[in-house]
Amino acid sequence: MPKATRLAFGEALAKLGETHPEIVVLDADLSKSTRTDLFAKKFPDRFFEMGIAEANMIGTAAGLAFTGKTAFAASFGCFLTGRYDTIRLSVAYAQANVRLIGTHAGVGIGDDGHSQMGLEDISLMRALPTMGVFQPMDAKETEYLMSYLVRDWKGPAYVRLTRQALPDLFPAGATFVPGKLMEITPVQGAKKAICIASGATVTEAVEASKKLAAQGIAMSVWNAHSLKPFDDETTIRLAKEAKLIVTAEDHSVIGGLGSCVAEALAKAGSGTKLLKLGIQDLFGESGEGFELYEKHGISAAKIAESVAKALT
Repeated sequence: MPKATRLAFGEALAKLGETHPEIVVLDADLSKSTRTDLFAKKFPDRFFEMGIAEANMIGTAAGLAFTGKTAFAASFGCFLTGRYDTIRLSVAYAQANVRLIGTHAGVGIGDDGHSQMGLEDISLMRALPTMGVFQPMDAKETEYLMSYLVRDWKGPAYVRLTRQALPDLFPAGATFVPGKLMEITPVQGAKKAICIASGATVTEAVEASKKLAAQGIAMSVWNAHSLKPFDDETTIRLAKEAKLIVTAEDHSVIGGLGSCVAEALAKAGSGTKLLKLGIQDLFGESGEGFELYEKHGISAAKIAESVAKALT
């Protein structure tokens, strides 16, 4: 059943709270939107409503982390990363065990417009030493990622989540391997293109692969839930298997997934052609999410169109 990753996060957090008393949660007056309200209802003594004061929330989360707590601090991605100096010093530099949860990512949030759209957050967070950066593609992967961040990850982390519901794509019986790319749409035989997508655009990429198959163009789709650390090894291997590598992201093409892939290919000296699809150095705007995906070239139809054109 389609579910927003912000809701899957809230449900997973509330469940993990039952067995991990060290978890504390902070929110900046948006708990019903970030879905930390689910944790607050079960564990009111471990939930802190900080009001519209994100910098104070981040600093408090870092302080709680240094008392042995695993602190989750949530708000819209654009509002969190708008307090970059506080994150840089209080969380990243201090190596605080804080999980920053940025919801309502990308142009996919639609009508709320640019003031609420996180479009530069991955780029900002990737630039910080010690900071892990993650973006799950669906509810199941969100659950796996949450468990990993509570039980195994040490130090700062940023998690990017959607407002809109996303279909279930995590393969049945598959194993979640932290930090590794996962093939979602396999292709038998020779591949002309490989698409690496992250978050909401994995859905669009899967549908684009179907449209391309109808045109006789084979494109496999891989999901990148981890933007830092990034799976350079698999990326370099994939570059040897196709004529074209495509990245699709609901984020600026500067510093996001496309840059992760470009950096990996450059390190390997790969000559494989790279097509970066995403927000092309532009601000967001109001509109229906599907309309904005069309405009910015990250809808299934536009991805298929761009890939077909790039292969001609």
